[in-house]
Amino acid sequence: MPCVYCVDMDFGKSHKSYFTKQLINWHRTDNDRDLPWKSEKDPYKIWLSEIILQQTRALQGLPYYLNFIKNYPTIKKLAGAKDEDVFRLWQGLGYYNRCRNMLATARYVNSELKGKFPVTYEEILVLKGIGTYTAAAIASFAYGLPYAVVDGNVYRVLARYFGIEVSSDSTEGKKLFQSLAAELLYTDDSAAYNQAIMDLGATICTPKKTICTECPLHKNCIAFKQDMIELLPVRTKKLKVRTRYFNYIVFKKGNKIWIQQRNDKDIWQSLHEPFLIETAIPLTIKGLVKNDIYKSINIPSKPCLIDTETQKLSHQTIISSFFMVDISNATLILPPKGQWVTFQQIEKMAFPKTIVSFLEKKLYF
Repeated sequence: MPCVYCVDMDFGKSHKSYFTKQLINWHRTDNDRDLPWKSEKDPYKIWLSEIILQQTRALQGLPYYLNFIKNYPTIKKLAGAKDEDVFRLWQGLGYYNRCRNMLATARYVNSELKGKFPVTYEEILVLKGIGTYTAAAIASFAYGLPYAVVDGNVYRVLARYFGIEVSSDSTEGKKLFQSLAAELLYTDDSAAYNQAIMDLGATICTPKKTICTECPLHKNCIAFKQDMIELLPVRTKKLKVRTRYFNYIVFKKGNKIWIQQRNDKDIWQSLHEPFLIETAIPLTIKGLVKNDIYKSINIPSKPCLIDTETQKLSHQTIISSFFMVDISNATLILPPKGQWVTFQQIEKMAFPKTIVSFLEKKLYF
């Protein structure tokens, strides 16, 4: 199939002007996607929504956004919150670096900028946890500045409408899409334009099961005309996903269990978990009791495998096996930084999603 993409990027003025005009008209008359942050002008709340929505679908992020606004209505409130309380509210969203960066930025704005959120793209971009997309979104939605957002939805809409076969994850492709998005931007109302193109990609020009007949752009869409919808956008990099096996030993003593906090620079940093033995292969009970780490703890009774959970992350799959060991007065050789907590205390602590699922099924929550 010949490449539709033109090296000189000359997609035609009429083709581009049609795109912008139709998109804005659709947004004003037919775009009924209702989300609380869409009409928001408070830069704090816009920033909060953008951080939550990084790597997260809007419907999944919506209840988290509402909970954060309820608990921390201002950046000052968030800046003064305890880490544990914020992580607990974030629990289940994943990508916990977002939460750490969010707290760092809130405290920086509150202390160094006297609680006033930056008002220029350049100042927003230097904040921790904010890249070019998020900075453009905040600058546009909060202040009406002429910056085009370019996320997965935008890549998809542009690639299909203009028939671009250059890989969106290549250096050349990123420059092309960013330049084209900036050229198409409706500068009279950048917020409306940016919201429109993202909403179109989220509701109509979706990765699968597109609704082309309802798309305001389909009459001039090259992918639609040439039956290329499923082929675009092009991506060359294939993410390598590795599998890890977490063997959790749940030590139970009356109404208490032993937990520790993950402090290594790895997934789920700062969250809590039971005693962990990570292995290259899944372990049975027989294999566990022969494990050197397990034997070094001086466990008096045989473990019982009570649950297995699988959690798929973007770059790895975690298969967690939970082994219960009910002890009484036994002396275990456990890491000094761990602690015994009651079931009631567990409810106030932050855990990875897979452990939350286990605790909920076992009625510890």
